[in-house]
Amino acid sequence: MKILSSILLIAFLGINSFAQDLTFKVTGVQDTTVHLVKYVGSKLYYADTARLVNSKVTFDGSKQEPGILALLMPGQRYFEFVYNNEKVHLETKSPNYIENMVVKKSKENEIFLDYMNFMKDNRGEAKKIQDKLNAIEDDQDKKEKLKKELTEINEKVIEEQRKFVSDHPNTLVAKIIKMSTDVQIPEAPKDEEGNPIDKSFAYKYFRDHYFDNIDLQDDRLVNTPVIQNKLEYFYSNKMLTQHPDSIIKYVFPIIDQLDDKSMMYRFFVSNVTTHFEKSKFMGMDKVKTRMIHRYYCAPDDEGKPKAHWMDESKLEELCENTAIKMHLVHGEVPPNLILPDSTNNKWYNLHEIEADYIILYFWDPGCGHCKKVTPKLQTLYEKKFKDRNIEIFSVGKATGDDFEDWKKFIREKNLTFINVGVTKAIYEQAQANPRSLIPSKTTLKSLNYQETYDIYSTPRVWILNKNKEIIGKSLTIPQIEMMLDDLQGFKDEEKLFKLDENTETIK
Repeated sequence: MKILSSILLIAFLGINSFAQDLTFKVTGVQDTTVHLVKYVGSKLYYADTARLVNSKVTFDGSKQEPGILALLMPGQRYFEFVYNNEKVHLETKSPNYIENMVVKKSKENEIFLDYMNFMKDNRGEAKKIQDKLNAIEDDQDKKEKLKKELTEINEKVIEEQRKFVSDHPNTLVAKIIKMSTDVQIPEAPKDEEGNPIDKSFAYKYFRDHYFDNIDLQDDRLVNTPVIQNKLEYFYSNKMLTQHPDSIIKYVFPIIDQLDDKSMMYRFFVSNVTTHFEKSKFMGMDKVKTRMIHRYYCAPDDEGKPKAHWMDESKLEELCENTAIKMHLVHGEVPPNLILPDSTNNKWYNLHEIEADYIILYFWDPGCGHCKKVTPKLQTLYEKKFKDRNIEIFSVGKATGDDFEDWKKFIREKNLTFINVGVTKAIYEQAQANPRSLIPSKTTLKSLNYQETYDIYSTPRVWILNKNKEIIGKSLTIPQIEMMLDDLQGFKDEEKLFKLDENTETIK
């Protein structure tokens, strides 16, 4: 009897392993190959492939993760559906897949289709009213009437969205609908005279409660396009000031809520890091380095780096490089440099220089771009910066055969700002007896300045304030001039170098 029960149990499990099949009947299409595609954020990826024969095709749903999937038809046309570990059977007709959609089996998709049709109807109605509104020029009464109608449609949509969510509390569709809705902002607190206490209350409330409608512990929501749109809006200039400290202040606490083993964590971390790695706003590399340090390289509960999805060797390299760059971003005091000039007799200490601003500049006498940029810095220094207490701390490549070229360039171009480097004599002395220089004269980080400052190419530039904090980097000569003119109250002063789209950035 026990053996029979076991056989029946195995048979039952075997049947159920295929109980989540995804079946589609699409008429009006010849036999062809179709693809099941899935969302990861807003991007679509191939998930499975099968043949549509006699208008029918079936996929094994047990291989798929819950979320929004789509059936990709010939001509790059597709229709979406919700998958939440249940059997799905949909029927439709080409070419208007959604309009002809019939849900034969799947509670989630019955709700989903009703919601899509509701939203489509209301968008169409709202568009008609908006078109009428745009056509009116002077009739204010008609304008106000139409605006009122738009408001009523919006209120109706919000109310219906709430109803969809409350009527189907245990469904994935309800979470997706709730996630797509904005948090409703309460009335601002008022003083005794009825005036708002804080005029920016609505913005602050919306910002601080932005993710209230999103279940950040539910990995299924990663497999929907909604989550990426919501996240990217939050850190965009529509919500946050595009300054690294603002991004860190408001985005990092959201990520801190996430389970570092979850797909939601991986998605948020990867998305934010990639975005600010590509940002064209100066200083946003600070966000990238802080993201990597805190969410990739920091140890989890088991003592392993949190970025468990990365190749170990690549992650190790990334973390080592980030550890260097952590001190080379906006607001940081970069590592000190103590180096000699070409005589080897006079040593300059970066952190002890008294100046309102310092241009920290790395160059190579054999670099073509350096040969163009360096004399322009001398022009700025001579005609503007020297008299305004702006110093240039220039570190040149001066080891080996470069030593004579470095001295020659300084002499020929009459570079009167600070010029230091690891000279040939110092390099040889350090190789023979490092203790003769460290710590009496300099530091190991100074002698290894290329590694300390991640100088993989030249020229490189940082702008420091009087506290030696980084306030600018990766600028062109005209941008350096403009920035320092603005900071010192000379915004309208004639520029020695004009902004030009073709001017190369000093990385």
